[in-house]
Amino acid sequence: MTQTLGRYFGTRFLVTFAGIFAGVFGLVMLIDYLEMMRRHADIPKASALLIAKASLYRVPQIVERILPFGILIAAMSCFLGLSRRLELVIARSAGISAWQFTAPALVAALVIGAFATCIYNPLAAVLAEQSKRMEAELAGRNLQLTGSTATGIWLRQRGADGQSIINAATSREQGILLGTVTVFAFDHDNRFLERIEAQSARLETGQWRLENARIYSPGMPPVEQVSYLLSTNLTAEQVQETFSTPETVPFWQLPEYIVRAENAGLSASAFRLQYQKLLARPFLLAAMVVLAAAFSLRFFRFGGVQKMVLGGVASGFLLYVVSKVTDDLSKAELINPVIAAWLPASVGGLAGFLALLHQEDG
Repeated sequence: MTQTLGRYFGTRFLVTFAGIFAGVFGLVMLIDYLEMMRRHADIPKASALLIAKASLYRVPQIVERILPFGILIAAMSCFLGLSRRLELVIARSAGISAWQFTAPALVAALVIGAFATCIYNPLAAVLAEQSKRMEAELAGRNLQLTGSTATGIWLRQRGADGQSIINAATSREQGILLGTVTVFAFDHDNRFLERIEAQSARLETGQWRLENARIYSPGMPPVEQVSYLLSTNLTAEQVQETFSTPETVPFWQLPEYIVRAENAGLSASAFRLQYQKLLARPFLLAAMVVLAAAFSLRFFRFGGVQKMVLGGVASGFLLYVVSKVTDDLSKAELINPVIAAWLPASVGGLAGFLALLHQEDG
């Protein structure tokens, strides 16, 4: 009987989570699709189908960030539904404890977390990169449409001809391809030589290839060139570590990125934090289930359901705040990335466990 009830409770939780995940995915995609339609409305070749495809590729990475809240809401909805239909009352009368009908949801959360880390995260990262490429090709020369910040990306480098400062509005392929580029070139004595504006720049071995470049030199009229070569001492690995964000790197490639960053003398704390967070994700989702159980197993006839739901949502929000604080401290290298990644899961799991233990066993 225990195994049959366990399968039943686990199935109910998975069905509830699937419904919530599909609803959130559809809502996020609708909002993102409308936003992209607004941004690309003045582009003649921007068809509704193409924009929908680009939006569809970008949504998985957005939804991945709110996965813990999806688990929390799914667990609370599942437990409250079982309590409302008096199924938990019957289970308790048959001698089934709260720990036993919470265990299937815990196992399901661990499986979902492992799947999200090992399969969903790499797929979402690849699709997000594909979405950026599609949007850039759609915008054509208007690559500034995909810019991530108001001032763009800045890079200082040294080459055979001297130093130069590069500003780019966009970055794709982890910094290998830049869009809407402005270069300020200096000689070896740090005297200004020229300013170069280009539609795009691609990193090659020992040089940047600037396409559709316009060169402004002091006292001379502008010169246009289809292709302009700018020397550099940067390697592809160094550029990728500089421009790529941890969220855009698939889970299985993070250890390699960490090693590259350390060999290049760059800080790898953000990549270490992302790697540890992905490792801790199954346990964070399990902690969300325990928190949901602590606020959702009260019988409906006792009243106070609204307060329980509000308490569960508030606890999830507080756990999110804790995770953001630890992330910022880790990126500032004030605490170890392992502690920052595993602390929210540990705090959430222990808090839910103690609350549930107090309710069930006094």
